[in-house]
Amino acid sequence: MSADSSVAILDSNFVPLYLVASASVLVESPYREANLRLAMPIFKEVKNGYEVIAGEAELCRDLLGSVKADVVHLDLSLGAIPVEDLSPVELSNMRVSSKARQHLLRLLPRLRKVAGEIKRVYGLDVLAIGKESIPVRVAELTAGAEAILFACGQALEDNQELMLGLPSRCQPRIADQRVYLHSLMAAEHDVRGYAEDAGNVLGKVNMVEILNPFARGFRALKIEPKI
Repeated sequence: MSADSSVAILDSNFVPLYLVASASVLVESPYREANLRLAMPIFKEVKNGYEVIAGEAELCRDLLGSVKADVVHLDLSLGAIPVEDLSPVELSNMRVSSKARQHLLRLLPRLRKVAGEIKRVYGLDVLAIGKESIPVRVAELTAGAEAILFACGQALEDNQELMLGLPSRCQPRIADQRVYLHSLMAAEHDVRGYAEDAGNVLGKVNMVEILNPFARGFRALKIEPKI
């Protein structure tokens, strides 16, 4: 099991403003897509992006209420250490930027509380493993697919164009009332995330995919309500 947050609303200069969605996923063999998922819109300011990590852990806890898993992976690149065992002293000795350390120290009590609850109730470790984890990648793509739908709804509600920054090295595709995000990374050709268009928003907008000229390997998606 894993969780991640994905897709940012960009301004006209391709500067990220808000993170759109978070998702927790259950990923089973052959580890290509989510078997079960739980997603929510967050529209969190990017400058406060570290705060979503605790919310991601809580989404995993919530999903564990209805499914079984072996371990929980979080998008924190700290050597796969169990979050419950992470102390301020250990964090101060890790090779992370001072800014990242400051944010993590502030989040640590909440993270450890959720990790401790997951360990106590379900007997699972919550690992700070980061992007080395395929389940984290699936969570990123799943959150991204859900975010596209949430952003479509927002564009329709506000009746204005939105530009989204997609996760690294992926491409959106629309098929069968679903939006997919397919990984373009080497050895990940069959890894993807998807979201169901239960609100029928895809047919009410026009979407144009472009390359992000300021971030190599990233694509942007323009969403505009149909007239």
